Amino acid sequence: MPFNPDWTDLGLRLVCAFLACLTIGLDREWQERAAGMRTTILVGLAACLAAMSANLMLATQGWQSQDFARMDVLRLPLGILTGMGFIGAGAIMRRADGLVQGVTTAATLWFVTVMCLCFGSGQLILGGLAWALALATLWGLKRVETWLHRWREATLTLTLGREGPSEEEIRQIIGQSRARIRRMFVRHEPASGRRDYRFTLWCAARPGEAPALVGALCTKPGVEQLDWDM
Repeated sequence: MPFNPDWTDLGLRLVCAFLACLTIGLDREWQERAAGMRTTILVGLAACLAAMSANLMLATQGWQSQDFARMDVLRLPLGILTGMGFIGAGAIMRRADGLVQGVTTAATLWFVTVMCLCFGSGQLILGGLAWALALATLWGLKRVETWLHRWREATLTLTLGREGPSEEEIRQIIGQSRARIRRMFVRHEPASGRRDYRFTLWCAARPGEAPALVGALCTKPGVEQLDWDM
C-alpha cells in the first residue's frame, strides 16, 4: 500500500474496481438474481473507497518510530467486510419447498468486497487476478454445473397386475433410458399376482419433464399404476 498516493493512482483504483464490478454484476443481472449490476458496483466501490480512505490516513510524519506500528486505521476496511455479512444474508432466501437460493449471489458480493479492497489499497495485480478468477468461476464453471445438474435422483413407483412386465423387462427399459438403479423395493401378493415396485433412480432428466422410460412403461400391458417423482 503506497503511503503517498496521488490522484492519478486513486482514480486508477476506482476505475479498475468499477470495471471489475461491472463485468461481475452482468452475470448476476443476466441470471436475474437479487443483487444485480448496480448492487455489485455500489458494494465494490464502497469497499474500494474504504481502502483508499485508510490508505490516505496512513500518516508517516509526526509520529515516533515505535508509535507508527500502533496506528489502526485499517479497521475501516475490516468494518466493510463485517457489514457485507448483513447484505449477503439478505440475498439468501429459503423457498417453500426447502430449496435455498441466493448463496452464490451472497458469495459473489463478499468476493467483490475483498477484490475491491485489493484495488483500493493499490494492489492492482492482485485485484486483477481475483477478477479473472471470479469470471472463470461464474461463467466458465457454469456449463460444468449445468451438466452436473442434469443428473438427478428420481423415484419410480409401479403397480403391476399378473400379466404385467417382468422385473427383467423393467430393468431393461430403465437401462435403455441411461438411468441407474440406486435402490429398489419390491412387494408381491402371490394370491392376486399383484406386484409393487419402487425404484430410486439416478437419471438425466429435467424437473417437470417425464423421461422416455415413463412412456415406455405406460404402454406395457398389466401396468395398473405408475408414479414418477423427481
